[in-house]
Amino acid sequence: MNKVRIGIIGCGGIANGKHMPSLAKLKNVEMVAFCDIVIDKAEKAAAKFGTPDAKVYENYKELLADETIDVVHVCTPNRSHSFITVDALEAGKHVMCEKPMAINSVEAKKMLDAAERTGKKLSIGYQTRNRADAVYLKKLVDDGMFGDIYYAKATALRRRAVPTWGVFLNEYEQGGGPLIDIGTHALDLTLYMLNNYKPKYCVGTAYHKLSQGDPEHQGNAWGNWDPEKFTVEDSAFGFVVMENGATINLESAWALNVADPREAVTSFCGTLAGADMNNGLRINGVAHNAQYEFKPNLDAKGAAFFDGHGNESPADREARLWIEAIVNDTTPLVTPEQAYTVTRILEGIYTSAKTGDIYRF
Repeated sequence: MNKVRIGIIGCGGIANGKHMPSLAKLKNVEMVAFCDIVIDKAEKAAAKFGTPDAKVYENYKELLADETIDVVHVCTPNRSHSFITVDALEAGKHVMCEKPMAINSVEAKKMLDAAERTGKKLSIGYQTRNRADAVYLKKLVDDGMFGDIYYAKATALRRRAVPTWGVFLNEYEQGGGPLIDIGTHALDLTLYMLNNYKPKYCVGTAYHKLSQGDPEHQGNAWGNWDPEKFTVEDSAFGFVVMENGATINLESAWALNVADPREAVTSFCGTLAGADMNNGLRINGVAHNAQYEFKPNLDAKGAAFFDGHGNESPADREARLWIEAIVNDTTPLVTPEQAYTVTRILEGIYTSAKTGDIYRF
């Protein structure tokens, strides 16, 4: 194909902040259709990123009826990810859906089944895998540097950075709070490094502590939130045991009294070495009977870096690799099977938090 023709469904923050700017940098891409239930958002997106004859829609099904569209990016609130993606796949489109895959495993499975049934490509927007530290670390993992990785921590902790716009605080629309919003990135990154997608059981806790605090003492990075509208958890934690015995600690929070916040990072321990992302990427191990640590320099400084794409942002790399997978008919970096496992584990932690019991997969 000369140009990959793309339709954008949902023209809000994540579409404007990530998807559309990155797609616009690709010479073999045309954004030809834009849809949003707030038509003004679609019109503005079309004017900024679209082709001269780009179409605008309020109803996504009208966009899907255009047989000239090859790819759809689903950038809507979490609750609608599943049915829009399934409809798009059934309409013959490849789909990049923003994370998380869906609000629960039943909805995620519908997406997975639709991709298998239609033969169309489906990927989920876990761009954290495309950070320079993650790309480098994955190469070390694949080289066998760490041996058998049996313990890991997935961390997405903010001190006071609650998103107060859109529907982030609405449990019905989003399916949850920081666990499904940023914890999902940390979990995906960790499973990806371990190459382990077989959970056995988990336990979890979720808290509504700081969300209901005094508005005069919130100290939030994005301004005060309304406690009455804060219907999701402010923090959630999980302990996951995999079928092979490996364990993963998952920590997530939008608001937590922690002095050293870290977002969407992983650390792990193997039989040969370990790694963390606490202050830049750090590798630890033993060589010639002496302990060592090293920190790779991942600043390209204008030199060729990772296949010649120096200083490429995670969002730009995600878009480039996704389009390359379509053009070359290869497997996307993030597969729907992997994203489905992430959703299953998140659901297990939420369920355990509600019931107080172990959740078995």
